[in-house]
Amino acid sequence: MTNKIVVDCSTGVTTEVELTAAEIAERETMAAEYATQKAAEDAAVAAKAAAKASAEAKLAALGLSADEIAAL
Repeated sequence: MTNKIVVDCSTGVTTEVELTAAEIAERETMAAEYATQKAAEDAAVAAKAAAKASAEAKLAALGLSADEIAAL
């Protein structure tokens, strides 16, 4: 989509305008930044889940039951 909608609030007129090259470049930059941020957030969630699973496995190796581990 290379268009944007412009609404003139004083008249209520809505027009569709083509994006400039600068606006398209800005959208692409923002999309790339979002993808990078999302990947970092997903990696952090995965690392936290792995750490939790590792901790639970270590507690189970010490002889704690699943209910005892869940209670922690």
